Amino acid sequence: MAWRDSRAHRSRLLLFMASIILGIAALVAITSFGESLERAVDDQARTLLGADLELRSAEPFSTLAESVIDSLGGAQSREIAFASMAYFPKSGGTRLAQVRALSGEFPYYGELETIPSGQGARYQAAGGALVDQGLMRQFGVAVGDSVKLGTYMFPVVGELTKVPDQAGAGMTIAPRIYIPLNLLEQTGLVRFGSRVSYRVFFKFEPGREVANLAEQLENRLRGQRIRIETVESRKETFGAVMKNLYRFLNLVAFIALLLGSIGVASSIHVYIKQKLASIAVLRCVGAQIRQTFYIYLIQAGVLGLIGSLAGAALGTLIQTFLPRVLDDFLLVEVDFILSGTALLKGLSTGLVMTLLFALLPLIAIRKVSPLLAIRASYESDAATRRDPLRWVIYGIIAVVVVVFAVSQTREWLYGIAFAAGLAIAFGLLAGMAKLLIWLVQRFFPRSWSYPWRQSLANLYRPNNQTLVLMLALGLGTFLITNLFLIQDILLRQVAASDSGNQPNLIFFDIQVDQNEALGQLVHSKGLPVYQNVPIVTLRLKSIRGREVEAIRDDSTSSIPSWALMREYRVTYRDTLINTEAITAGTWVPEMPPPADTVLISLESGIAEELQLGVGDDLVVDVQGVPLNARVGSIRRVNWQRVQPNFFIVFPKGVLEEAPQIRVLVTRTQSAESSATLQQAVVEAFPNVSAIDLTLVLRTVESILNKIAFVIRFMALFSILTGLIVLVAAVVTTRFQRIQESVLLRTLGARRELIRRILAQEYLYLGLLASLTGVLLAVASAWALARFAFQASFQIAWLPLLSIVLLVVGLTVLLGMLNSRGIATRPPLEILRAEG
Repeated sequence: MAWRDSRAHRSRLLLFMASIILGIAALVAITSFGESLERAVDDQARTLLGADLELRSAEPFSTLAESVIDSLGGAQSREIAFASMAYFPKSGGTRLAQVRALSGEFPYYGELETIPSGQGARYQAAGGALVDQGLMRQFGVAVGDSVKLGTYMFPVVGELTKVPDQAGAGMTIAPRIYIPLNLLEQTGLVRFGSRVSYRVFFKFEPGREVANLAEQLENRLRGQRIRIETVESRKETFGAVMKNLYRFLNLVAFIALLLGSIGVASSIHVYIKQKLASIAVLRCVGAQIRQTFYIYLIQAGVLGLIGSLAGAALGTLIQTFLPRVLDDFLLVEVDFILSGTALLKGLSTGLVMTLLFALLPLIAIRKVSPLLAIRASYESDAATRRDPLRWVIYGIIAVVVVVFAVSQTREWLYGIAFAAGLAIAFGLLAGMAKLLIWLVQRFFPRSWSYPWRQSLANLYRPNNQTLVLMLALGLGTFLITNLFLIQDILLRQVAASDSGNQPNLIFFDIQVDQNEALGQLVHSKGLPVYQNVPIVTLRLKSIRGREVEAIRDDSTSSIPSWALMREYRVTYRDTLINTEAITAGTWVPEMPPPADTVLISLESGIAEELQLGVGDDLVVDVQGVPLNARVGSIRRVNWQRVQPNFFIVFPKGVLEEAPQIRVLVTRTQSAESSATLQQAVVEAFPNVSAIDLTLVLRTVESILNKIAFVIRFMALFSILTGLIVLVAAVVTTRFQRIQESVLLRTLGARRELIRRILAQEYLYLGLLASLTGVLLAVASAWALARFAFQASFQIAWLPLLSIVLLVVGLTVLLGMLNSRGIATRPPLEILRAEG
């Protein structure tokens, strides 16, 4: 009977099935991609580290550490890494780069991929440099040209295309240059105050227990400030990053699936409304309620299964493209693998969600009376609205959604938060949609012409799909608009620092004996010196009478190890700068010597991490000299401004005689003057590096554009699902629209008038849906700007208008394409039509 009953409406039912296809496709694609990624990480885990074991330190290894390193055996490679200016004589260009001075055969797993190939294994013997591909293209450098690092000119022997432990996006932020370690001294770049990372890489014989060895090294090297990393620890670190990416992708699939499920419920609701007469006839000829219910449940189940199969096939195809879309953010090569688990999960989830959401309208069949077959006005849906079974189904849906969210995120807390966040988002969209519809009814424009009034009234006529369409289209609009606004906020924050008279060029690692000459060079170019800041390095020795090593080893302590063991770069001055404000205590500008205890100022974030407040004592180690200090004040710092800001600030009169380096801040008026000044500084002071805010802005914009592309690609699932729901709604309500069209034609309306009414109705739908999504996106972006980014919020009206026009245009276009022929149907078709 289910088969026979569906014959007259199969095209309509197949279209409702399409509502869930994209959701299942996204689910299968992302689940399969996640499994492929996990397998790739397991298979290529060693290439993430490039070795079996890594020891890392921010200072040269001590005699004790060197003796331990020598005792470990195996193949060893050394690396010294730091930031420095690279100067390309061919073009005269300069750029801050990450220099890696390397000896040995590292990487032992994976390779430095180069053009020409194989140079990763030969550049040390050739005494040349491997330069990042993006850096070479930026400055028009080719293999055979030169790059100057410090005082030494290296021939470029290879173009670096891929590094095992760095993704493409990372190379955009910090382009690398590899040089032989035995030539590092000739560059003169590693001096006092240089921020340098020292690494030793090991490759051991197969079978050696590296995990046990790492535990032993923790004890032997305790107090040496050496970080130990193994393949497993690198996998955990990379896994944490990928877990966040995976959660985001699952969120997109989840949203698309829920939107499709809501579309299923809406389509079935209209379908059952149109089948009430047929259901009543079945009751009249003796069919039981259970039998009639099963007929339509079977239809929904079969179509849900077909939709899930189609979605699984499409998801398998999409999964082959995901590694390419995410390539800039992956460290491993992800191969396509057909996942049976993903397919099974997609099929079962699609079937369960279809049946659950189809049950909501299907339970109304239980209330259909045989009298409806002979008296159409008999039945009222008031009883259906009070049906307690409906709330039971709502509860089951809520439980299934939470369980599904937990299975996707693999953590209860995240899963529940995930489901709650979606509930809030849907609630806000539905509330906004209902509010707009209420406003239309409350302030109905009775003075408008008939086509506008009729199309507006169609939004709240019986069996309308307004709420569902506004949910589907509004959510897609919200995702795209919110992405654009957040990206705009971040770019405005960086650009704001490059406006007016704000500094946009910072020179650092300036030796004391270079400071005066560098300042004169800047002045000779007609440029101002906004700041000339001294920097002194120190470490924490004790906090409130407890040694930092004891605090770190205390399992009950919640102070993070990085805050205890890091090397702090601090300054001294007698005034606050425009990025700072005192929030507690009193600013102390100067302390004349001798002083038993120095009053210092802490930044609020580091004070919270170290659990320090005004009046607390600590001892700092200033390059071997202990110094008693006390927290005199807490400062709030605006870190968004590109200028020297510090966790710890000392008063004048304390650190002037300590070994130090300087930072100079200036402003250039153009990219050309910035390049000229940087070139002059690199030639005169090769060890001095620079941060060019203009370049930072371009880099940030490049990274944000890559992230935005990924998010837009994934948000398309939601938008396309919304458009499919729109098409399904138009086709599902086609019969009712034909009835309305025939009635209007009977009353004298022309075909052009009917088409205008339809077009204007879709115009209203698209406009209300896009405005709902845009309004919520603006509110969300404002909240993020105000509370997360601490940035001013400005609305870019033109892009928002473009988004609204795009959504409206697509809605009208698809609506009219699927309404073809409605205005030309003869009245006889309606009179003869069956229920």
